[in-house]
Amino acid sequence: MRDTPRSRLPLLPLFGLLATVLLPLGVTLAPPAAAAQAAEPVRIMPLGDCITGSPGCWRAVLWNRLQSAGYKDIDFVGTLGPQGCGQPHDGDNEGHGGELVTNVAAQNLLPARLAATLPDIVVMHFGTNDVWSAIAPDRILAAYTKLVEQMRASNPDTRILVAQIIPMNPSSCPGCAQHVVDFNPRIPERARATSTSRSPVAMVDQWTGFDTATETHDGVHPTASGDEKIAARWYPPLTGLLDAGPGDPGDPGDPGDPGSPGDPPACTASFRAVSARQGGYQGEVTVTNASAASVAGWTTAVVPADGARLTQVWNGTLGTASDGTALVSNADWNGTLAPGASTTSGFIASTPATAGTPTATVTCTARTASS
Repeated sequence: MRDTPRSRLPLLPLFGLLATVLLPLGVTLAPPAAAAQAAEPVRIMPLGDCITGSPGCWRAVLWNRLQSAGYKDIDFVGTLGPQGCGQPHDGDNEGHGGELVTNVAAQNLLPARLAATLPDIVVMHFGTNDVWSAIAPDRILAAYTKLVEQMRASNPDTRILVAQIIPMNPSSCPGCAQHVVDFNPRIPERARATSTSRSPVAMVDQWTGFDTATETHDGVHPTASGDEKIAARWYPPLTGLLDAGPGDPGDPGDPGDPGSPGDPPACTASFRAVSARQGGYQGEVTVTNASAASVAGWTTAVVPADGARLTQVWNGTLGTASDGTALVSNADWNGTLAPGASTTSGFIASTPATAGTPTATVTCTARTASS
């Protein structure tokens, strides 16, 4: 929800002058409706554990990126206050260090927090401590479902972004890395199963391409570069929800408006070089649903510069167009994208010895359920 220029007429001084003249005569005036009602900001709850709080500085990065892009009518909410981060931001959050999502669900801790903050959008990265504790994915996902039900009991129009959690590789938990690998692929289907047109649930891939060696302090908690990456992954789907506004996609606007469900779904793709070595590099492509309708599948065309060639792909299926262009289509689990949702696929490219800095041109084509 971006600020738009508004003409501001001097209504209140005029109202005060009239009141001064008319009050001695026993005449009263009601305040102008426009002056009496101020637009409510969109309330966004960052929900989770130590990755979201303690101090969870990706929130500060995300807040300032939103502000710089013109999203001013927003309010981060939570029963916890700012926890540092070294830059001004709205620090309210619901990131409780050490908390398990299974405990929050079992002990019904969320309803009181929702009642105190009344979020419109929930941004949830939750489950790190559950995975550390080797709790079965089915139990964690059942807790997810219960929290979604409690969010809707508080606000039937709650819009929810749920993360595939960042990887873990702490020295004190040798099994944690595999536990995350086992858990994360289960999240997209649960997001689809719990999503509704009135209260959509979209999965955001925070896992792919996140390097615990360089982007965490200890195999778990993000460094500054990790915070930047997490914020960058939240930004496209969150701004998609803010641009759509409440009621979308269930009430998308007039037929024929850009992004209405009658139009073909649109998607965008962006490239990022993750790492480079002699003879090749690792890259990733993030696909975002840029329309108001759900996307049932997508294909990206990837054209690396300097003669590079894709040799391996994950979170997608590698194919080739008739002209030789590399095509990466969605995997079974990440093809469905709600409005504003995004997913990321990764690849390895081989390069000639003369290749420069890794770059690639990427484009995206979306598919509907019937196409």
